[in-house]
Amino acid sequence: MFRKVIAETAAAGHIDCDSAGTHGYHIGEAPDPRTQAHAAQRGYDLSGLRARKVDVADFTRFDMVLAMDRNNLALLRDLCPPRQHRRGALYGDMSAKYAGQDVPDPYYGGAMGFEQVLDMIEETSQRLLQHLLESRASG
Repeated sequence: MFRKVIAETAAAGHIDCDSAGTHGYHIGEAPDPRTQAHAAQRGYDLSGLRARKVDVADFTRFDMVLAMDRNNLALLRDLCPPRQHRRGALYGDMSAKYAGQDVPDPYYGGAMGFEQVLDMIEETSQRLLQHLLESRASG
């Protein structure tokens, strides 16, 4: 979803993002059909995505590595080289509205769970883009 946010701005081609899990579940598989259906209703095509597991190289490839919840953040910090710990953060912390909050697991909240997660991701993606653009402008 963040890729689409980037693509719709002048930042396209200047900001790279990827998605990965902290566990090896579903490697190589497309997102859950429920996730795809809810995202498609908002104009996001997730059908080309394939699951992969986060890799230690992600901490050098990306300036930020964001976790959807505290459990995943702890796993990322265990994997992260010590000198790059500042690159790991909680996704919700990118938005004042969701600071300190985990993105809930939508699979336990029914249809509304997916909508709630999409709301959080959309809001936070806009704030994340703003943060990245401000960071680039300041140096």
